[in-house]
Amino acid sequence: MLRNVVDRDRCKACHYCLAACKKGALYVSDYTNPKGFKAIGHHQDKCVACGACFTVCPDFVFEIVEVG
Repeated sequence: MLRNVVDRDRCKACHYCLAACKKGALYVSDYTNPKGFKAIGHHQDKCVACGACFTVCPDFVFEIVEVG
């Protein structure tokens, strides 16, 4: 099974991923990262690990990993 892992500290709030996510799994969280940006959050239960966010993200915030 694939899972999306988000490194919110790398996010610079470009929001390309929000537009790319057709499942509505991503949102702007209340978390402010060390760079001073409101980072992306995600609903793991809505995510299908399609990789759309990974493809458009210029900051390598997303990683698709296989879990046991």
